[in-house]
Amino acid sequence: MQTSSNQKIIKKRRRLNLDWLGALPLLAPTGIWFFFLLVLPTLIILELSFVKDIKPGDIVQPNGFDNYIRILDPVYLEIIKNSVLLAAGTTLICLILALPTAYWIAQKVPKRWQNFLLLSIILPFWTSSLLRSYAWITILRPTGLLNTVLSYLDLPSLEILNTIYAVLIGMSYSLLPYMVLILYASLEKLDKRLLEAAADLGASPIVAFWKVTVPQALTGIIAGCFLVFITALGDYINPQLLGGASSMTITRLIYNQFLGLTENWGFGSALSTTLILIVSVAIALLIKFGEAEPKK
Repeated sequence: MQTSSNQKIIKKRRRLNLDWLGALPLLAPTGIWFFFLLVLPTLIILELSFVKDIKPGDIVQPNGFDNYIRILDPVYLEIIKNSVLLAAGTTLICLILALPTAYWIAQKVPKRWQNFLLLSIILPFWTSSLLRSYAWITILRPTGLLNTVLSYLDLPSLEILNTIYAVLIGMSYSLLPYMVLILYASLEKLDKRLLEAAADLGASPIVAFWKVTVPQALTGIIAGCFLVFITALGDYINPQLLGGASSMTITRLIYNQFLGLTENWGFGSALSTTLILIVSVAIALLIKFGEAEPKK
């Protein structure tokens, strides 16, 4: 009897181990799409990154790490550093603006109005990011809406367009909805009993917010910060249109190598691989810390 029971268990385990094969036909279309549009292009970029001074029409002959060594030039390291700092600054601005906004919508606004407010936040996504950037050009240019209002109030005009500040404004505006939605999803599940207990123990609203609310929403904060940082690091439109020559980023540098006057696909591929590596590290950190249990 025991032998027969063991055999049934073994057969059941084997059947369970083979059940995943039935999902292969369903996964095949996505797998093929993933391979040809992501894996294969990434491998091609990786191969080109080892070719020095290659241009369109040249024969691909990998010949070393010269392109990666070139990235270590202080000029390019400065561009990469500025790109990371710009993405980090955008993330910080989005967090500062989104945290109280998401908290207010999730905890203070009646349920019947929450969906309307969330819809109004994502409303800019209904238009192209290119159009949103041009709208900021209209606002920030010397004769734009901002300086017109300042002139009407007898205040000095501001030269913001084509500066790093314009890029921060544009990127923060574009990515703020992501942060708000992620934080809202975390804050909506907030245990209000803990806030009531903190108030009964004499904690002020500010202390209760930092000691109770923020730890419970920590997973959402981490996920939102990494999502905004990764997206900001790869943004090309806002630095190109709002920053001018004063805000060279790694994405603009990559563009110049492929479609600009430089036409050095090998170096551009090395820069692209470096950007992919930075983003991959950020995603790995998100996977590791994004699933952390909130403090209680």
